[in-house]
Amino acid sequence: MSFLKKLALAGSIALLPFAAAQAETRITYKSAKTTSSYYQMAVQISEAMKAGSGGDIIVTVEESQGSVQNVKEAAVRQGNYVFTTPPVLVRLAQGAKAMFKDKGNPKYEEIRALFPIPSLTMHFVMSNESGVTDFAGLEGKTVLIGKGSFGAKEGAKYLKLFGLEGKVTLADVELSNAGPALKNGQIDGFVTAGSYPAPNVIEAAASTGVTVLSLNDEQIAQTKRTRLVIPAGTYAGQDEDIVTTSLPVVAYTTTQMDDDTAYALTKTYWEQKGAMGSAAAWWNGVSFDMLSNVSGKIHPGAVKFYQEQGASLTDAHQ
Repeated sequence: MSFLKKLALAGSIALLPFAAAQAETRITYKSAKTTSSYYQMAVQISEAMKAGSGGDIIVTVEESQGSVQNVKEAAVRQGNYVFTTPPVLVRLAQGAKAMFKDKGNPKYEEIRALFPIPSLTMHFVMSNESGVTDFAGLEGKTVLIGKGSFGAKEGAKYLKLFGLEGKVTLADVELSNAGPALKNGQIDGFVTAGSYPAPNVIEAAASTGVTVLSLNDEQIAQTKRTRLVIPAGTYAGQDEDIVTTSLPVVAYTTTQMDDDTAYALTKTYWEQKGAMGSAAAWWNGVSFDMLSNVSGKIHPGAVKFYQEQGASLTDAHQ
């Protein structure tokens, strides 16, 4: 081999690491507090993207103080910024309403959905010993709803809506102690909001025996939340479907992300969902049907994937 050929070969080899680095797509994924289930989901997504893309998609997970912060950052972040939030907050931001009042930003109009992730699902969990099987039975009982969280606020709201305010004793116990408090009879039940199957409900069902209350159609309408069915058999001793409410959560990006990247992200997510579900069952409740919870536009790259799969999209999505 001539010296010039050797030099050319050496040069091409030297360029390989640079080419590999250029091929990587780097994503910032803004999630939730590190103690939350949604942060765990973000880590799973990060690992799934790397595995499913053969290392071509690298997702860096960032902790967040909440969904409102995630949306606000969408107006200032550059590049491939992905974040999670309930769709209602995107609508409020784009309309400069509620917590976004007088804080509108035209950049909010550039937010685009990618894919749904597990919803925040309301659980009213009562011990079998309490004998409570419906909301009317809560009167005179001691229930833990926690403090400050979405579940606590929703729990208090539902008690008021269903005429139970002041008729239920609210336990002054941390939600993290709900399982032991239920087991020793300190409380009759607890309220929690998390992606089903919720770990604290799994534990309570296995150790104490519980009934997760269902809402009727009238009650669901009163809450103005999204109806969700937890299939029979999700929790130990649960022989029938549980009808409850949920707050949908979606992974979003902005128009700064190019179509090819959005397509690859969305495709890899759905292809890896089964593997993620084997590791954590909350992924098994996610389906294309949940695209109906997205009220605004879906990123064109993601739209392309959904159209290939025959998923149902609305005119507003495109």
